[in-house]
Amino acid sequence: MRDVAKSVMAFMVLCFAVLLPSLASASDDPDLIFKRSTVWHFLTPDHKLAVYAIDDPVVDGVACHFTLPEKGGVEGMLGLAEETSDISLACRQVGPISFKEKFEQGSDMYRQSRSLFFKKMQIVRGCDVKRNVLVYLVYSDKLIEGSPKNSTSTVPIMPWGDAPATKCSDWLK
Repeated sequence: MRDVAKSVMAFMVLCFAVLLPSLASASDDPDLIFKRSTVWHFLTPDHKLAVYAIDDPVVDGVACHFTLPEKGGVEGMLGLAEETSDISLACRQVGPISFKEKFEQGSDMYRQSRSLFFKKMQIVRGCDVKRNVLVYLVYSDKLIEGSPKNSTSTVPIMPWGDAPATKCSDWLK
């Protein structure tokens, strides 16, 4: 019976390793800025907080930074840990804002798997038409329960140099 369980676990790990790259994101991979250990482990990786940066693939001139926990230990080392839903987000205008294509309210900007099968982190984008502000929301969801943990960041669309401010409402589908 134990041999069967080990075989099933090995098969699941192999499937995860093969499928993960195709499930990881809706855009380019984020840039790792730094990691900070939060819990030390003797022989296995530490628990860490990792800070990443990603440019909005549809809106030039906007970058988001997010921090998420990464579990260490044996489960984290083997890629079997279910990560927590604690993710923070900050988005800013980093240049003149221009839109590459129209988008829908709440459309995915970035998506990443956070567990073997059941949890994913998503950053979605919207437009506050009245205030001409881009709104970004990060949350993680589980197949069964969902997750109430989330973080929101806003980016007021401002003129940059000689470039006038664009209206995000003009780019909504």
